[in-house]
Amino acid sequence: MPHRLWALTVGAAQSLVQGLVADLYDLINSGHSETRMYSEFGNLLDRYADMPIIAQSVLGVDWRRASSAQRSAFVDAFSGYISRKYGSRFRELIGGQIEVTGARAIRNFFEVTSVAQLRGEAPFDVIWLVSDGSGQARVFNLIIEGINLRTTEAEEVGAILDRNRGDLDAMIADLRNAS
Repeated sequence: MPHRLWALTVGAAQSLVQGLVADLYDLINSGHSETRMYSEFGNLLDRYADMPIIAQSVLGVDWRRASSAQRSAFVDAFSGYISRKYGSRFRELIGGQIEVTGARAIRNFFEVTSVAQLRGEAPFDVIWLVSDGSGQARVFNLIIEGINLRTTEAEEVGAILDRNRGDLDAMIADLRNAS
């Protein structure tokens, strides 16, 4: 069985997450309005997260039945939804820090470990999954204290799709307005 030649290294995966964390704290401490911060958080997602891959895995089997226009609209709506949902929690990060503690290769991706130390809370583990499978090194999942965010979001999107009786366009419209 041929081995994959790693274009991405453990050090590069770790540096990617360190850059993301530094940029995130720069944004949090910028003093910008929440609306502007959501928009800029969306830019961070575009730079550091593999949103097309994340969106595809979150939509699951329904991705296959979606037209290319629906797929594109879903990636856009999902990215905005994530920006608003997690951007609304920025205040929790003020005065805290996320320290990258290590990285290792796992099959065809990398796991970057970190510890979040937020004000008034016990430290907790954050694991960043990084891959260059789509051509550039990007985060494709996040596990916070054992909670897999991609799985959690797949359940949320599935519930929205169920409420819309499987209508992808209606689900995308609801996702654009969700936070």
